[in-house]
Amino acid sequence: MKDLNKKCWREKVTAEITLAHLQHFAAESGSHMTADELTAFLNQEGHAHDMWLHMMQAGEDYMRSILEQKVVAMRAVKPAPTHTALMV
Repeated sequence: MKDLNKKCWREKVTAEITLAHLQHFAAESGSHMTADELTAFLNQEGHAHDMWLHMMQAGEDYMRSILEQKVVAMRAVKPAPTHTALMV
C-alpha cells in the first residue's frame, strides 16, 4: 500500500556524484583539482558514462542481494502445521 505522505516513499531512486564529491575524492588521493579541471576530467574518455555504469551495476547488485536475503528469510520462516487431532 502506498503512503504518499511519507517522505521516504520512492517510485525510483536517483543518485548523483557532484563536483564537490569529486573534489573530496581527489583530495583524499592527494590531488587537489579545481572544479573546472574535474569537469574536464569527468567529460573526457567516457569517465562520466563509465561512472554511471558502475553506479547502476552497484545499485542493481545491492538490490538483488537485499531481495535474495528477504526471499531466504521468508523461506526460513515456515508456518507451523495446523493439524487437528481427532478425539476418539
